[in-house]
Amino acid sequence: MKFVQTDYLSTKNILRFPDHYVTMPVMVDDTGVVVNTDGKKLVPAGTIIGGSGGKVLEDPDNILVTVSNDADAEGVLFNDVDVTHGPAAGAMLIHGFPALGKLPAVPDAAAITALAGRIVFLK
Repeated sequence: MKFVQTDYLSTKNILRFPDHYVTMPVMVDDTGVVVNTDGKKLVPAGTIIGGSGGKVLEDPDNILVTVSNDADAEGVLFNDVDVTHGPAAGAMLIHGFPALGKLPAVPDAAAITALAGRIVFLK
């Protein structure tokens, strides 16, 4: 059994309007995530994500998501997720108004189109 100590600090808010949003629980895949200078694999809040091997929104049994800043996008990662020791629990924003300036990367045009109607990126 591996013991991991987690220090909880204030969380990053990616929303323009923090009182109007909907999230769903997901497992964030660690595949392709690069180790940072602290030796951790972190997926930052605001990362565009989508189902790994199928659409999460269409299959409730498939909750594994991966970075997907393209036409396969299904939501936005709500909080930072540490995947150093493998896939980890997170929350995917499926409806809301994230602020573009708070995201780690600019959403691709295909991702914006895929998320249209549910997620509106605001300046």
